Amino acid sequence: MKKISAYSFKFKFYVLFLTLLNFGFTAISQTSELSVEKIMQDPNWMGNFPSNVKWSADSETIYFNYNPEKNNNDSLYKIELSNTSKISKVSLEEEQNLSPRYGDFNNDRSRKIFSENGNLKLYNIKTGKTTELLDLSQSIQNPVFLADEDKISFTVGENAFVYNRKAGSIKQLTNIESGKAKDRKEKEISEKDAWVRDENLELLQVVNQRKTEEDNTEAYREATAEEEIFTFYLEDRNISSLQVSPNANFATFKLISRERGESTNVPDYVDESGYTANLPARSKVGENETKVELAIYNFEKDTVYTLKTSELPGITDLPDYVKDYPDKEWEETEREVVPTTVYFSDNGEHAVVNIRSKDNKDRWIAKINLETGELNTLDRQRDEAWIAGPGIGYTFYGGEEMGWLPDNKHIYFKSEETGYSHLYLLDVTSGKKKALTQGDFEVFDPKLSNNKKHWFLTTSEVGPGERHFYKMPVMGGKMEKLTQMEGNNDVYLSPDEKNMAILHSYSNKPWELYLKKTKANAEANQLTEGQSEAFSNYAWRVPELIEFEAEDGAMVPARLYKPEADVKNNAAVVFVHGAGYLQNVHKWWSSYFREYMFHNLLTDLGYTVIDIDYRGSAGYGRDWRTGIYRHMGGKDLSDQVDGVEYLVENHGINPEKVGIYGGSYGGFITLMGMFNEAETFKAGAALRSVTDWAHYNHGYTSNILNEPAADPIAYRRSSPIYFAEGLEGDLLIAHGMVDVNVHFQDVVRLSQRLIELGKEDWEMAIYPVEDHGFVEPSSWTDEYRRILELFNESLLD
Repeated sequence: MKKISAYSFKFKFYVLFLTLLNFGFTAISQTSELSVEKIMQDPNWMGNFPSNVKWSADSETIYFNYNPEKNNNDSLYKIELSNTSKISKVSLEEEQNLSPRYGDFNNDRSRKIFSENGNLKLYNIKTGKTTELLDLSQSIQNPVFLADEDKISFTVGENAFVYNRKAGSIKQLTNIESGKAKDRKEKEISEKDAWVRDENLELLQVVNQRKTEEDNTEAYREATAEEEIFTFYLEDRNISSLQVSPNANFATFKLISRERGESTNVPDYVDESGYTANLPARSKVGENETKVELAIYNFEKDTVYTLKTSELPGITDLPDYVKDYPDKEWEETEREVVPTTVYFSDNGEHAVVNIRSKDNKDRWIAKINLETGELNTLDRQRDEAWIAGPGIGYTFYGGEEMGWLPDNKHIYFKSEETGYSHLYLLDVTSGKKKALTQGDFEVFDPKLSNNKKHWFLTTSEVGPGERHFYKMPVMGGKMEKLTQMEGNNDVYLSPDEKNMAILHSYSNKPWELYLKKTKANAEANQLTEGQSEAFSNYAWRVPELIEFEAEDGAMVPARLYKPEADVKNNAAVVFVHGAGYLQNVHKWWSSYFREYMFHNLLTDLGYTVIDIDYRGSAGYGRDWRTGIYRHMGGKDLSDQVDGVEYLVENHGINPEKVGIYGGSYGGFITLMGMFNEAETFKAGAALRSVTDWAHYNHGYTSNILNEPAADPIAYRRSSPIYFAEGLEGDLLIAHGMVDVNVHFQDVVRLSQRLIELGKEDWEMAIYPVEDHGFVEPSSWTDEYRRILELFNESLLD
């Protein structure tokens, strides 16, 4: 940072001495029970908190990960409903005999089929016993009960099979092989090689005789052979998502062709070998040549055909941004699409598929004609930014919340049609669509009740900063709120749906486990109390949730930490959360718990801290989510600047004493703030930051900025490296050297640019053993010690 001469030091000491005399030594009170070393140590110091909750199959026991012994890793513990005051560690034998977490239930949920160590097994819910059904030479995967529950489909390698429990027989349904069909015809050979062969046959009688017999045998086999068994060859493609229809008449699978882009290597300078090792890492944005087709295997016709997507409505539509490139010719061609998942009705007679365009601006839900592969579009969602939102999923990877009602007539799915992610029903016979939820809030994780008469779902209806659990009639209607505790309620229903295990937290209280009857007016009883004495002895703040008006009139949510009047130093720190699409202004325990504790420390020392859910953040609907489209560092940065103006106008902050910091996306915004808003931010700490979006990954970046070759304007105005000449304040850059997400190369390139520009007031801290998310307490401590020193030196002079 800035060098301080001996004369400057003496002058500052004299000013400080006069200030202390005039204000009664108030600066001495700017201390804290907290320290960087304390809050950045191993998180075990905070206590022991439950996670990874699951129920026993008989609904009598709650299992969860816990660590009261402060071991290196959590272990499995349990609480039995018969004695909820007792927490017991689960023995290895009991753990091995638990109901498997993954697998497929039969209709009445009395049995669960699953694969373990490659073998097919059946778990009896009533008896708690597991029976091994099949042990084959190859690994069995993806077992599912068919409509006839005596039959179980599964995959082995590249093929699907059916096991008939009653008959004890196995039937192979598909005949899929890698590579290309073998050509039985004699290969063409050169004239020279033909002469050599013929000469050899003429000279050697035995060889000639064997060749003649071989040709005669092959000719006889071809003349007498029955119709050849159909085989589908993958050629140069891979297969994934192979599944059999419930009536065992069809199978669907994806055919994936990959042309991998050039990957980047991340050097590991502290590899255990003592040599520099290259860690394989992702390719850069724009290098995505993966092609995905959906194939249908018709067992009756013994053939395979692929899905026909050329008639999807709007398949040739061009994006709106092409208008910014009037000199370029844009051809309306059929866009590439990615089918994510096929959903069969329970009787297997109908199937729908979720399809997304590779530019991620369209999502189609279509009914499949299983006999032909033709599509009937049921719903199209178009977004000129990009399709996303809770439960809507992502290109190629799927993840959408979607399925069938048991009437084999209605499908349910999520859509942002109204601007918020809501739950819909659609009648596939009439095409009629119905919104089951509506309003300026979002819906999460809808699931059908066991009797299929109700939905259980989580929403933000109370407010974007809270999550509550509801019950609603299957065809829509009034939602009954089943949780009451303020904050976040992460609910795990018991298998019989009579009880709820709830992981609950509040702004200043980490997650604890509660038990509540599945009724609105029932009381929630706390089962765990994990805070350590050292952690609970400090009075952790509940940050104030506020809104301020942005320059475009939008109301921006934020967390505000205000110091006591007697220690207030009129300096402010702006924290920028990472991930872009993430919410941190809420009433529950933050995933940024280290930063939360650091903000308490800063507030103790007199700083005012603001933590903003800027444009692009999760939790506020489609328009907020897409507010950064084609310009990262636009509204997401101006929201930070407007937040500072709010602090200056309403909380007495000196505009010359404002700092900013954040990691990942927060580091990117910090750089954009230091380079483009130098009059606002006097100091900044950019941690593991993206410096050039053309060097980040494809899946995330192409949604927001399109592709560099197609939309260079978006990349040029969104990448900090282009604006480095604007740096005026004090900048700390911190980065892990083995970061395989945001590569260390990003800050190396930026540092060279700063050197070439002759910038002086910046420094870099590097962490040789850290990936994107730091894990070593020593690294966290060093990083945040530097951040605190930066703000103290730059903002309090």
